[in-house]
This record gives sequence, structure tokens and C-alpha cells, in this order.
Amino acid sequence: MFETVDFVLLGFAALLAGFIDAVAGGGGLIQVPALFTALPLQTPATLFGTNKLSSIFGTGSATWRYARQIEICWRIAIPAALSAAVFSFAGAAAVTWLPRETVRPLVFGLLLLVIIYTLARPSLGQSKRTAMSPQRERWWALVLGAALGFYDGFFGPGTGSFLIFLLVRFFALDFLRASAVAKIVNLATNAAALAYFIPHGQVLWMFGLVMAVANITGAQIGSHLAIRHGSGFVRWIFLTSAILLLVKFGWDIFAPSFT
Repeated sequence: MFETVDFVLLGFAALLAGFIDAVAGGGGLIQVPALFTALPLQTPATLFGTNKLSSIFGTGSATWRYARQIEICWRIAIPAALSAAVFSFAGAAAVTWLPRETVRPLVFGLLLLVIIYTLARPSLGQSKRTAMSPQRERWWALVLGAALGFYDGFFGPGTGSFLIFLLVRFFALDFLRASAVAKIVNLATNAAALAYFIPHGQVLWMFGLVMAVANITGAQIGSHLAIRHGSGFVRWIFLTSAILLLVKFGWDIFAPSFT
């Protein structure tokens, strides 16, 4: 039987995850481990499905606030979201023939490069740069959505951080608008994942909906602060989230060798 403390723990984790995810991605770093800790007898697929149920509400809430209050580059967001939704299915299918653990060292290295590059360029995401032509943007948005959608379906952690970095670096968006576009893409990948998890009964509805309320609350706080304080605030949360994710991957990779 589920305990009240489980709901409290998961509600708090979802609140914090919603806040971080709405600003700079990386909410799964908090919410997924909390689910595994609170509900150790559940299957991983069920916990991932419950995480997606909670996340889609928070992401949708943040997307709604961003869309109402800032200008969103829809010519990037829409093709990237559509492509990501399709390729997230391919990523999920790839798990059957390629172990997820093989990806950890690669993701660790990429995260390290992202952090170093961002720290070395304080003006990244702040100053105006020449963007691509609209036609090239749409094509590259499809490529970006496909790559990140596949990764999100296959493995997941760090998708939001990678997406924001690539939108800032290659599409000349500032951190605030990159975060807004990332929410739309994340919304599509969450919906695609739930299209698989729900028919297979791999969602704990009671926990998922309680967490969804907390996730929405965190997302509203996070998106409000991001819009109010701008790209500098988003950049700071982005770096914090990426560093925490790097530490977690480092621990998962190197800690077993010392035990």
C-alpha cells in the first residue's frame, strides 16, 4: 500500500523538477530518481511512464506561459517538435538492440564540452548574431528534432540542456527564447512517449496526477522568473542544471570502479 510520505516526497520532487525544467531543462534529473526511490517495487517502464505523465502537464503549462508572453520562433519550434515526436519512437525501439549504458560516457563527454564552451563564451545567448535563412532554419530544425527526439526516446537525461545549447549556438536564439522552443519540443516527445506508455498500462495515474499538479506549480514559477529576469537568469540555471547532470553521470560511470 502506498504511504502518504511517498506522495509528499514525489510532490516536492515534481515541484522542483517543474521549476528547473521550465527554465533550462533537466527536471528529469530530480523527478526520475525520486520515483525510483519512493517506488522501488515498480517496473522501470511504469516509473518512466509516470514521469512522462507528470512532465507533460508541467511542460504544457510552461509552454502556455511562454507563448503568451514572449515571441516564439515557430518556424524552428514546429518542425523540430514534429520531427522529435516521430524519432522518439525510433529511439525507444533502439533500446532493444543497443544497451543504454553504452551512451553514458558519450553523454558525459558532450555535457563537459557544452559546459566549458558556455563558460568560455559569456556573450553566448546574449548578443545578437546573424541567423540562418528561414528555409535553412526549417531544415536544420527537422534535423535537430530528429537527433534529440531519438536521444530522448532512447536515453533521455540531458535532452533539454542539449536542446537549449544547440538552439543558442546554431540558431542564434537567446537563452530565454531557446528555452521556450525547447518546451514545445519536449511537449511533443512527452506526448509521443505517453502514446506508448498509456496503452501498455505503464502509468501510475494516482501518483502521476498528484505530481502533475506540483509540476505545473513549479513550471509556472520557473517560467515566470525566466520571463521576468531574462536570458541571464536562464543561462545561470542552464549551467547549474548541466553541471549537476554531469556530476550524476560521472558518479554513475566512475563510482562502481572504486567499490
